[in-house]
Amino acid sequence: MAGRITRESIDKVLEATDLKAVVEEHVALRTAGIGSYKGLCPFHDERSPSFHVTPSKGFYHCFGCQESGDAIKFLMETEHTSFSETVELLAARANISLEYEEGTVPEKPTVATRQRLLQAHQIADEFYQHALTTPEAAHARAFLHSKGFTQEDAERFGVGYAPDGWNDLLTHLQQRGFALEELTETGLFSEGRRGPYDRFRNRLMWPIKDMTDNTIGYGARQLDENDKGPKYLNTPETTLYKKSQVLYGLNLAKRDIARQRQLVVVEGYTDVMAAHLAGITTAVATCGTAFGEGHVRIARRLITDDGSGGEIIFTFDGDEAGQKAAMRAFEFDNQIVAKTFVAVAPAGQDPNDLRQQYGDEAVRELIAARQPLFEFAIRTRLKDYNLDSVEGRAGALHYAAPIVKEIRDPIMRDGYTRELAGWLGMDVDTVHQAVQRASKATATQKYQERQGTSTEPEWPARQNFRPDLRDPVARMEKEALEVILQRPETLSQEQWQALYSSPFKVPVYNAIQTAVLAAARSAQDTSNWVQHVTSEAPEELYSFVTELAVAPLPASSEEEVIRYCRDIMNRLLEMQITEQKAELIGKLQRWDAEQDPEGFQAIQQRLVELENQRRFLRPID
Repeated sequence: MAGRITRESIDKVLEATDLKAVVEEHVALRTAGIGSYKGLCPFHDERSPSFHVTPSKGFYHCFGCQESGDAIKFLMETEHTSFSETVELLAARANISLEYEEGTVPEKPTVATRQRLLQAHQIADEFYQHALTTPEAAHARAFLHSKGFTQEDAERFGVGYAPDGWNDLLTHLQQRGFALEELTETGLFSEGRRGPYDRFRNRLMWPIKDMTDNTIGYGARQLDENDKGPKYLNTPETTLYKKSQVLYGLNLAKRDIARQRQLVVVEGYTDVMAAHLAGITTAVATCGTAFGEGHVRIARRLITDDGSGGEIIFTFDGDEAGQKAAMRAFEFDNQIVAKTFVAVAPAGQDPNDLRQQYGDEAVRELIAARQPLFEFAIRTRLKDYNLDSVEGRAGALHYAAPIVKEIRDPIMRDGYTRELAGWLGMDVDTVHQAVQRASKATATQKYQERQGTSTEPEWPARQNFRPDLRDPVARMEKEALEVILQRPETLSQEQWQALYSSPFKVPVYNAIQTAVLAAARSAQDTSNWVQHVTSEAPEELYSFVTELAVAPLPASSEEEVIRYCRDIMNRLLEMQITEQKAELIGKLQRWDAEQDPEGFQAIQQRLVELENQRRFLRPID
């Protein structure tokens, strides 16, 4: 099980890190006095330098925007990596072995092993890219040319070619000093009767990189129609490469994604290339898997998904498979505060085909003509209903009304209510009433799903369902709801997100939590917050919600209130995380790892995620 990196290890990393060298990878520095340097701040636009670095103290500070911190924070802000990723990166640079409070991390390679794996991939990059220039790769270059790409484009994106031989790369890496035992961990080779052989042969190679620009895997495109393998063959899951946690092109796009607060998700490697060459430098693609929860976490972190702006745009083919992909993306829409859109070309072309046929401007117009994801979801599914019949229109309205209710902007919600009425050929008032009713129905349905029931919950008399506050769980959940109802603005983005995945244990508090989350999705802001929550709660709980909303918080100053709210939410979420971890550890002990290694690994990964979440709630002071 993953543990928190010890304070001692973090101190060693910071002590061994040259802050000036780290900063100079991003900022040009000049002397500003004894032991001090200055340059233009990377965190805001300025004409005269106000960003100061003092390597002897290990800190930087900008006198313009007031940003400050150490080498870890600087890399987290500029490279958009997590705390643990940044510490591990700096530790690898300094050749420091990290220690963890709860032991080492078995799912991850040691620092030394990781560095060897990354070195093997770097050498493979050079090998594949050189191979693309050889006479043997003429057909590979011709394929790229047929897709509208030049040799310069291939070099820009690191595209290479895997020769047709069975052990060309294997021999090359062995000659560079790599042993067979460590090469088997790279995912670059398959195991045969006579030993390992090159996994990728006679294929175009796209390097898949992490956010720190290290190659961790490959996507390989078939070039020979007689090749019996799949059209696209990716690196298998390794200690470096987790396909559900990587996005192709992210290393190139991350800064523009963060600056523009826009993420464009396309379907393939050539689509990423076409989009970037056309000026859409925020484009990325998934790697052999659908856009999922791991990708949502990456997107939220990069675009600072706090409700103040940002957008995610999905481009899909216009065929049925593309529509299904868009509907899968819609399933994650409620996890994202940013606005989500779909961009589909009129004739269904992907960005690469569009660029070839009509040029770069057509790709830019495709993204500019995006439509809201919820509109696409509604219009796509309306095709499944016979709108010429009363039953069909009623079924379509039943499906679409909750989606319209999810729209956060009340003006847009009213507008799409009228649009839906037009699409269905129904009276606007009828559709409006259905949308209004959908709010309460949605909250109730979610409560029923969590409780495993299928009928409207019947709450007993108010005094009979009051929880026993001698129960620490009940007391904690009550205090948390008081904070959420009275001071919702004090909750961090991570605390809100955790509420979506951590149902309360006490039934009455669980029902109020469900109403809170429904209100959070539909309310434009926190004005009249309690009224929003009350409107989403079962009628029998109205007065109970009000009681929680007026209960005095044990603090005498604004500073104490903020501290109290933060501590209560962190304690609650830590308790929930501890319970989830205990349940998963028990499940892990019962699991047959030999029969189902993927399931075993999935449980381990979830434990890592929970521990990372717990560490984030209790950051190191």
